[in-house]
Amino acid sequence: MDDHARYLRIWRVLQAARPFLLRFFRFSCEPIQAEGPILLVCNHASARDPILLALALGKRQAYFVASEHLFRKGLLSRALQWLVGIIPRCKGDSGVETARLCLKHLRAGHSICLFAEGEASWDGKSIPVVPGTGTLARMMDAALVTYRLEGAYLADPRWAKKPRKGPVRGRVAGIYQPAPLKQMTTGQLNALIDRDIGEDAWARQAENPAPYRSRHLAECLERLLYLCPKCKRVGTLKSKGDRFFCACGLETRLTPTGFFPHDAPFPTLAQWDAWQKEQLRRRNFAPQEREILFRDEGMTLSRIEDAHRQVCLGSGSILQYADHLEAVGKILYPDAVQAMAMTRHNVLLFSVGEAYYEVRCQNGANLRKYLDWWTAKKTGGR
Repeated sequence: MDDHARYLRIWRVLQAARPFLLRFFRFSCEPIQAEGPILLVCNHASARDPILLALALGKRQAYFVASEHLFRKGLLSRALQWLVGIIPRCKGDSGVETARLCLKHLRAGHSICLFAEGEASWDGKSIPVVPGTGTLARMMDAALVTYRLEGAYLADPRWAKKPRKGPVRGRVAGIYQPAPLKQMTTGQLNALIDRDIGEDAWARQAENPAPYRSRHLAECLERLLYLCPKCKRVGTLKSKGDRFFCACGLETRLTPTGFFPHDAPFPTLAQWDAWQKEQLRRRNFAPQEREILFRDEGMTLSRIEDAHRQVCLGSGSILQYADHLEAVGKILYPDAVQAMAMTRHNVLLFSVGEAYYEVRCQNGANLRKYLDWWTAKKTGGR
């Protein structure tokens, strides 16, 4: 039996559990009705999105594009590849090889599922799609289907310790045939996809509030928010239950609808996050040490080589200076780093020349501030 035949059989077995999974995830979805192979493009709001999209696909088997780090989990990686087949995407590189594999599958008559934003949302709002998405849509000879997940972020935030109980919906945003797509520019296609899959959890909640309940509503929120609005210090925010607080005396709570109370510094996570990024760009915060803006311990630096082989280069600290980053002894200037990204909540990925690296933390440290600092530098921040 060839690989594709095996995937088809396994997909049919997995679909037998569909009624149970729909109830378990409180997921209601519009079926995807399109002829032939499709490129299914969806927003990315949570870790459970591939399961939700598979439920929306029903009997239509598809290959998923997923982060390359899934290929470095030993037995689990081999099991996933044997069971469902995954197309790897290295965060922090150009994505040319990923596009080639997608086109190969589409031309063989297989459907592809792609989370075009490249990563799950941190703050509940969609980000622009990866620029190569429009190019892929123009090159293929298959229908483009855009799909939007609503409520997925609040049900399972990327930063959270545990998921919440609340409704999630899946909606078909558009179905586009190949011929008209080829007449559009890459920019026009990216704009179309951005429009179709764009999701703002806070605007939707403001219009039609729904509770997402948990005993751990705020726990691990410091993975997202690193700057205190009261004392302007980095890394001092902590969480417990639904409480979010700082040693300086700041304290607020996260409610089941996802909003902060009226007396909080900001009404939503997205507004707090936007504020802290701007303060970081302006360097309007208190450095942790004289020359070090912020730092964290307990890091492991690895180089990712061919065949997803991971070579450990050492363990130690990550330190952010005004003009460079030092990651376990490796000095990184912004102009030397071609791309930087995160996977999950505790892995920072970056590429330097032809080399691809990973910084991983095991102690709950916030790595987003290093990514935000690099982004500000690359986009002209002071």
